[in-house]
Amino acid sequence: MTNSTTASTMSAAAPSTAREAKKGSLATLRGLTPFLLPYKRQFAMAGIALVVAACSTLAIPAAFKQMIDLGFGGAGDKSIKHVDLVFLALFGVATVLALATAARFYTVSWLGERVTADIRSAVYKHVVTQSPEFFETTQTGEVLSRITTDTTLIQAVVGTSISMALRNVLLFVGGLVMLFVTSAKLSAIIIGLLILTVLPIVMFGRRVRKLSRDSQDRIADASAMAGEILNAMPTVQAFTHEKIESNRFGASVEGAFATAMRRIRARALLTMIAIVLVFGTIVFVLWLGAHAVLNGDMTGGDLGQFILYASIVAGAIGALSEVMGEAQRAAGATERLLELMSVKSAIQSPAQPLALPPRAANGAALSLHDVGFSYPSRPDTAALGQVTLDIKPGETVAVVGPSGAGKTTLFQLFLRFYDPQSGSIKLDGVDITRLDLHTLRGAIGIVPQDTVIFSADAMENIRYGRADATDAEVIQAAKLAAAHEFIERLPQGYQSFLGERGVRLSGGQRQRIAIARALLKNPPLLLLDEATSALDAESERLVQKALEAAMVGRTTVIIAHRLATVQRADRIIVMEDGRIVETGTHASLVALGGIYANLAALQFHNVHVEQHAS
Repeated sequence: MTNSTTASTMSAAAPSTAREAKKGSLATLRGLTPFLLPYKRQFAMAGIALVVAACSTLAIPAAFKQMIDLGFGGAGDKSIKHVDLVFLALFGVATVLALATAARFYTVSWLGERVTADIRSAVYKHVVTQSPEFFETTQTGEVLSRITTDTTLIQAVVGTSISMALRNVLLFVGGLVMLFVTSAKLSAIIIGLLILTVLPIVMFGRRVRKLSRDSQDRIADASAMAGEILNAMPTVQAFTHEKIESNRFGASVEGAFATAMRRIRARALLTMIAIVLVFGTIVFVLWLGAHAVLNGDMTGGDLGQFILYASIVAGAIGALSEVMGEAQRAAGATERLLELMSVKSAIQSPAQPLALPPRAANGAALSLHDVGFSYPSRPDTAALGQVTLDIKPGETVAVVGPSGAGKTTLFQLFLRFYDPQSGSIKLDGVDITRLDLHTLRGAIGIVPQDTVIFSADAMENIRYGRADATDAEVIQAAKLAAAHEFIERLPQGYQSFLGERGVRLSGGQRQRIAIARALLKNPPLLLLDEATSALDAESERLVQKALEAAMVGRTTVIIAHRLATVQRADRIIVMEDGRIVETGTHASLVALGGIYANLAALQFHNVHVEQHAS
């Protein structure tokens, strides 16, 4: 079973499993089943090793009984020979126990690592398919906490706790059977008393589960806060908020610590009660056994065997209480992961997607008809209101307007990051909701306003536009975007590491990397969101020339506040309050004397003042 199949299976099962989990404290762990099923053979091998090790452990008390009754109770060479044989047998049992234990440890540890890796891959694969709506309400730090911390807890259960639980169940059952074989009367007494220990274990186990979930939530909150602040360090330091943010994080960490301590106290109390009750019961029963030996009702070997089996049973119960605590924590972690896996993106590829018509020589046609849209986080505020627009193949259309007019929203709808509540959007005559998401987005190249640079070298950052591009194609795209020269000047050229989020580059350099990435993709539809906003005059001239060449043979939509960059567009769309209020060329809109004319007059006046001042 592949990771993708496992991920989809778990995603489908997650909601029902989460609902069922409310019925029982450990029911949530059933959600791990799709990840465990592919490794039935390894579980079988671990099970065989487990049984062999448990049987070896259970054989040791019987050997001691033989040694006490037949070895120490006899006389002469026969007793010595018997003792020698018993110790030889014990060494053989210990060897078998060691081999079986090593095999079990290796197998279950492999299972823990393998299953955890599968879970992390599945969760990450699921998260990256979510629409932007998901990330409006979910902090990245919380997601990372679930992928790392929560899966580590699950790894402990799969790689250790399950095996320990099964081992101790076998020892408990086997030891119990041998206790009855040794002395039914004493065994009946000890069982009756041990049943009373189950009540506090169950009661405190439920409390531990709730506290485990709370503890993981507090850790996730602290991780989310740290991630947000570390990604905004220049702003934090510019406003001298280092101490404030340190105090906020410290308070969050202290909150997580306080919750963890409540969980630890509950677990400590659970362990203490279990040990006191279990060993108190055993001591009482052994006192009865000692009197039975003195009265001649049982042999010394029987009592020794009973003591060892009672110790095995008591140890198994103590270990099971520990495992129960780990399982409770893992149940809380699994519940959080299932919640994440149960989230379904509102944006999905259709079951039977349509294909785009063959690419035209002059780009793609794009049309909007009565499109109305509100963001999910602001349902009462219309971002777009009944927008109708037809863009012909090869046409260059500029979209201008004040901030909040709906310009960037158009781009997000084109890429189908969101679906409009009304109306339709068509690419080359095909409704984009009928296209596979990869087909749609593969036909669109975008240069965003906020450029994303990955922690990789310059070559790989540009190649992100098309993963199968050759080095020569990457370099050609960089030349078109006026990025080749500054990349060549970097210490290792195209192999230079650009730093996290491109911190080693200027704003203009980062934007030219993004432009090169879009040009490498070579899409029929190109979206430019303030593509030259961070460039100096010389770089803007070079990039503008490159972009003009790149626009040939493709449809281009440009968002720009700087009107100088859109004057040569075939058509200019002016938006205000989510609606198209003016349409025309630069000259016709200036002559119209409306919103665009006011924007143009204001900007060109400012440019004139700046030039005069310089």
